[in-house]
Amino acid sequence: MIDFCILKLIIMKYLSTQLLDGLYSQTETNISKAISEWQLLSARVMNSEPGPGAWSASQCLEHLNSYGRYYLPAIEKAMAKTAGNKPALYFKSSWLGNYFYKMMLPENNGSIKKKMKSPKNHQPGRQPDSAKLLSEFISQLETLGRLLREAHATDLNQVRVPVSIAPFIKLKLGDTFLFLTAHIARHILQAERALRSAVKENNESPRAGGKPALRNETQFIR
Repeated sequence: MIDFCILKLIIMKYLSTQLLDGLYSQTETNISKAISEWQLLSARVMNSEPGPGAWSASQCLEHLNSYGRYYLPAIEKAMAKTAGNKPALYFKSSWLGNYFYKMMLPENNGSIKKKMKSPKNHQPGRQPDSAKLLSEFISQLETLGRLLREAHATDLNQVRVPVSIAPFIKLKLGDTFLFLTAHIARHILQAERALRSAVKENNESPRAGGKPALRNETQFIR
C-alpha cells in the first residue's frame, strides 16, 4: 500500500519528441532482431519449450501478437478521433499509466522484477505456427513504428486509449506507448532465454542473442 501511494506522487514528465524518438528507436532495434536473427532459426528451435510450463519463443510471439491485435487498432482509432490536435511540448505520465509501465519494464540487466499470470485471452497455444507468428510480429512492429512517427503530430496527453482487460479504463496515448513497448521488451527477453536453451538442446547455430531495446533512450524530466 505504501509503494502504491508513493507511486502516485512520482509522475514522470518527458519531452514528447524525445520520448517518441526513443520508443521508435527501440522498435526499429526489435524489428532488426526479428528479421536478421529470428527468421534464420528453425521451427523446432522457435517452438522448443525450455521447461515444464515455460513458454517457447513462438509462444512469446503469440502472446505479444494478441496484445498487438487489440492495441494497435485501438491506438490508431484514438489518434484519428483527435486528428488536428496541437502536439504538446511535454508528456506527463498519469500515476496509473506509470504504474502499468513500471510493472512491465524489465530491469536494465534484463531481469524481470515480478512475474505475472497472463490473462486467459492472451495465453498462447501449445504448438503455434512460428513462421506465421514471426511474420505477424514484424508487421505489428512496423505498424507500431508508423504510429510512433505519426504521434509527433498529436498531443500525447489528450488522446486516450482503452485498456484491453478493462476498456472502461483509458490511458493517455503516451502511457499506452510506454506500456506496449515495455511489454514487448519483457517478452523478447523471455523469448531470448527460451531460444538460448533451445539452441543448446538442438545443437543449432546460436543466431539469437543479446538484449531487446529497453528504456535508455526515453529520458524524463522530474
